[in-house]
Amino acid sequence: MFTGIVETTGIIEEIVQSGTNRSFRIASAISSELRVDQSLSHDGVCLTVEEVSAGSHVVTAIQETLDKTNLSARKPGNTINLERCMAMNGRLDGHIVQGHVDATAACLERKDKDGSVEFVFEFDRSFAELIVEKGSVTVNGISLTCFDITENTFTIAVIPYTFAHTNISDVYPGTLVNIEFDILGKYVNRKLNLQK
Repeated sequence: MFTGIVETTGIIEEIVQSGTNRSFRIASAISSELRVDQSLSHDGVCLTVEEVSAGSHVVTAIQETLDKTNLSARKPGNTINLERCMAMNGRLDGHIVQGHVDATAACLERKDKDGSVEFVFEFDRSFAELIVEKGSVTVNGISLTCFDITENTFTIAVIPYTFAHTNISDVYPGTLVNIEFDILGKYVNRKLNLQK
């Protein structure tokens, strides 16, 4: 379980294909503090740490994960957002994030707003019931507030700190990002659908 408050970024050093799985070696400021079998969010994808060495760690994504996220398009040298799992004895600064990416979304627009940057994303309209005006959405593991919702688009505004300390700065029109819709909305939606 995560909060969507990105702790740091890492750089993908190496990608190794093994059957349908893909393993990533990632260098980061927190890698040496990790332990094997720990859950870690990588651009919003919860992956298990398999190996830790000086300044880097290794995680593996299975085919199901590669099919539903943007990890299949990642290359060595790419920047990736990282967040360790939340401690249950502190404040929840973002929102409840599982690290179970629902889908990818494509960036349609990036607009400099002289103090913030707005992004418009397009997603599969089958998820339309899971997103609400001024609700929470996770984009590449970043907890954000969405607005200007349509059947298949939403807009987010990113403050300078988040822009400078995450890989949202690498997102331009055409870029695919990982999105996870709010778990509370998913439960409410399922309950309502079961009552029909």
